[in-house]
Amino acid sequence: MEDTGVEEAEVSGGAEFAPALVAADPHGHSVAVAVGPELRVFDLKAGSAVSLSDDSGGGSHSDAIRAISFSANGVLFASAGDDKLVKVWKTDSWCCIRTITSEKRASAVAISNDGLYVTFADKFGVVWLVTMGESGGEQELTDNKPVSILGHYCSIITNMKFSPDGLFIATADRDFKIRITLFPKKPLKGAHEIQSFCLGHTDFVSCIAFTCLSEGPSFLLSGGGDSTVRLWDYIKGCLLDTCQVSDKVGELLEPNETEDSNLAVADICLTNDGSLVAVAIKSLNGVMLLACDLIAKKLSFLKVITMEKCYIPTSLSSSFSADLLWTVMGASNMPNQATSQLFTRVKIIPHFKKDPLALCDHVPAVLEDSEVPHGEKLLLALQGSLDIAKQEEVLASVLAALKVSMHKMLVKKHYSEERREQRKRGRNDKKIKK
Repeated sequence: MEDTGVEEAEVSGGAEFAPALVAADPHGHSVAVAVGPELRVFDLKAGSAVSLSDDSGGGSHSDAIRAISFSANGVLFASAGDDKLVKVWKTDSWCCIRTITSEKRASAVAISNDGLYVTFADKFGVVWLVTMGESGGEQELTDNKPVSILGHYCSIITNMKFSPDGLFIATADRDFKIRITLFPKKPLKGAHEIQSFCLGHTDFVSCIAFTCLSEGPSFLLSGGGDSTVRLWDYIKGCLLDTCQVSDKVGELLEPNETEDSNLAVADICLTNDGSLVAVAIKSLNGVMLLACDLIAKKLSFLKVITMEKCYIPTSLSSSFSADLLWTVMGASNMPNQATSQLFTRVKIIPHFKKDPLALCDHVPAVLEDSEVPHGEKLLLALQGSLDIAKQEEVLASVLAALKVSMHKMLVKKHYSEERREQRKRGRNDKKIKK
């Protein structure tokens, strides 16, 4: 499948855009935004921006951050990206305690439920693991290099999550697959036992999320380039239901934006019980809400919460303890765009924990900037600027680029022999010399 528009952009020196990311602490203590090489954190308890420090000797990120994740207990935070660095932070001090160097660019990161292991995936589809030691990073092992534990065989891994019970690790890739792997008691020896494959997507899988039920079985939801959100029994690898989001948003988009490639699911976010699913879609200026009935094992459309015209969320997050849905839009032009140009826009939707049936009669209003928790202090810390007029101008200019950024990263491209050789000479993912 060849996309001449993308090919021409690359030949002419077109930039690769890295979408902004947002992650909320599971207990509502803090929220983090990553844009380009910058990591911005706001302490919601103290009501102030966080100053990051690094005792690992690795320095800050120097290229686009592609993945961020809190641990289940909120004690650790991990960031990984195109600079081939994976950084692990203690959230009580926001000090980086480990910097791990990858041989390839990192595309996904996750922390085991017990906080003892950090896993990350590289652009060649290999999942690596490092151990943090019994005290969550304070005890350093003498030989603690990354160990490869599983692979997707040259397919970019787009998302990676641990199951709520910590028994499985789910990995999604560019080639339509979701793999469920038993996470072993001794993962340093590899994770070789495959529980199931969740097969059914007809385009890249961009995001996955587990339901976190205190009792009974949990389920997996996924979204992808085929404009669907899917519900899975991941233990059996069985597809339970599919929601075709393109059928629900067509009337909200311009005619030239209704092609399937413009309706890829960019991210999904679930309430703790999995009854409500927020969906970000590549061309939708807003968030779609789906009801998820885990007893009937069905997905159903609730409504679309629309936002300002130029605001198309690139990432979603919510904490277990709060009812706020955090959304962010923004992008960075790599390599190493000037810090002053890294504009993002944060929008918050309240009442995300409401009963889905109640939401049918209640439309959550997107909070105005003056209504967000901690107001201007939070916006300045996470957006980098309060100049909304200027931000809207910048965000409008990157909107078109965001619409192709996922395509450029996830859709396989075919090159001429001459172009292939040219790319080999300029590649930056060669193995690091020891």
